[in-house]
Amino acid sequence: MTAAPAQAREPLNYVALGDSAAAGPLIPNQDINLLCLRSNNNYPAIAAKSLGAKLTDVSCSGATTSDLTNRRFGVLAPQLDSLSTTTGLVTVTIGANDSGLFTHALSCINLLPEPIGFSCADRLTAGGRDTIGEAVDAWAPKFGAALDEIRRRAPNAKVLVTGYGTYVRPNGCFPVQPVWARDANYLQRIMNKISSTARENALARGMRFVDFAAVTVGHDICAAPKDRYLEGLVPTHIAAPLHPNAQGMAAFANAVVAAAASKAR
Repeated sequence: MTAAPAQAREPLNYVALGDSAAAGPLIPNQDINLLCLRSNNNYPAIAAKSLGAKLTDVSCSGATTSDLTNRRFGVLAPQLDSLSTTTGLVTVTIGANDSGLFTHALSCINLLPEPIGFSCADRLTAGGRDTIGEAVDAWAPKFGAALDEIRRRAPNAKVLVTGYGTYVRPNGCFPVQPVWARDANYLQRIMNKISSTARENALARGMRFVDFAAVTVGHDICAAPKDRYLEGLVPTHIAAPLHPNAQGMAAFANAVVAAAASKAR
């Protein structure tokens, strides 16, 4: 009697959600639909290849948490519409645009040393308030609600929530990157706040957090060009300013693959 052939296992259905830190603007090669500036060498694409997964990548440069459930540009479907009961893996990298962090970062450029110029940290924390920090606090429940919706739409998936990188080392590296030390520290503190908020919301829901900050220590915008995973204000690799480059995406992918392979949900 001939044994019945074993059925081939269906590939893992992987959906990647998020903003430009996932999409990879300008990294070759870009999707022909330029609305999202998405690379086919971003971390979702590299991780999918390593996992042998079927990838649906809806990450989009400039996306905010509202784009998970609403149409972007009035044209692109909500990112969460890509989820279903057959989704086996989800990654989500989002939050920085909700606080306007990258836009504010550009206001921190000072070509001359202190005191010739203006501190963005002083401006953004004037009067005892923290403009961006408050925006992150306001974002937190919206992000939590989005994670709840991800779980509702993809109940069988392992959900990996990522943070953001260590963009700049303590006190920065003026004038290599033209941002004063106190402003560099402020910007990274806000980035860390976004990542820690993402971590707290993920762990509270039994989801796994992937720490991109740890992956990028020593590979920040102050590192030698050959060692950078994140580009500075003037990129030294083909990538957008203040965004991951191809090396960074490969490192992020390794972290995602390790988390996906973990037995912990």
